[in-house]
Amino acid sequence: MTAYAVARLLNREVHADLITYVERIQASLDPYQGRFLVHGGAPEVVEGTWDGGVVIIAFPDRESVHAWYASPAYQELLPLRTAHIDGDVVIVDGVRDDYDPASMATAFRRAGAQAGA
Repeated sequence: MTAYAVARLLNREVHADLITYVERIQASLDPYQGRFLVHGGAPEVVEGTWDGGVVIIAFPDRESVHAWYASPAYQELLPLRTAHIDGDVVIVDGVRDDYDPASMATAFRRAGAQAGA
């Protein structure tokens, strides 16, 4: 199942280290089949609040995300970003191609019925 590394990046300022990071990140992703879906886009907020930019990187599975993040190649790059940009990074699984959100509603109903019993 596809998994994603999702980042919300704050106080983004161009710095020589960040330029190096951006130049080299794809090479760290390639062995793990990581590919950018969103890279630094400023979101249009339609509900709530959102500070910062968005990065979404897709991987074949959660194991690939973890292997990339822990890899020596990425760990060497990581301080180039974290020294200059604050943010939040999460790893999340996608859904199967046949995903039906109604199945989640059914699970919620079952959980609610069991909690009330």
